[in-house]
Amino acid sequence: MRKAEIVRDTKETKIELALNLDGKGKYEVDTGVGFFDHMMTLFACHSGFDFSVKCAGDTRVDGHHSVEDIGIVLGKALVKALGDKVGIKRYAQATIPMDESLATVTIDVSGRPFLVFNAEGMSGKVGDFDIELVEEFFRAVANYGGITLHINLHYGSNSHHKIEAIFKAFARALSEAVKVVGNTLPSSKGVLE
Repeated sequence: MRKAEIVRDTKETKIELALNLDGKGKYEVDTGVGFFDHMMTLFACHSGFDFSVKCAGDTRVDGHHSVEDIGIVLGKALVKALGDKVGIKRYAQATIPMDESLATVTIDVSGRPFLVFNAEGMSGKVGDFDIELVEEFFRAVANYGGITLHINLHYGSNSHHKIEAIFKAFARALSEAVKVVGNTLPSSKGVLE
């Protein structure tokens, strides 16, 4: 099975994360950041992966280090769980509505990290959560997961709904991109890096 367990311990955060790409959709989430717990739960639920994350972070400062570092660890777990990437679909896209909001996420599990984040009005707060941390999280996942990630928020007015649409679309696209659909490496170069 394609799975990974990562522990990352720094002066700012201690994170334990487990990921099973071929799981049955079981999840357990405790990031220490309330709204981000909700987003990570959505990610787990809509990806269908077995996923657990526990983070003890310096949230007395704010949620930045916890959110970004979870992105780093998730990216590393993806690399480990995917192994040689033989047979994966590689490319996927999902467009998800959340009430008045609509987001599309397009992924290439290429080994080449890149983030395009087109989302107008992603500042301010949802509860105590700094909305700009959404981009920081996805940048960390893309960089440490070696994926090309395009996030396009088409429209929306409610910040909670906009972020939720993005996370659900990411989960669905990633789940599709890592599916095993063959037995060869999906690259004319013979390598994904």
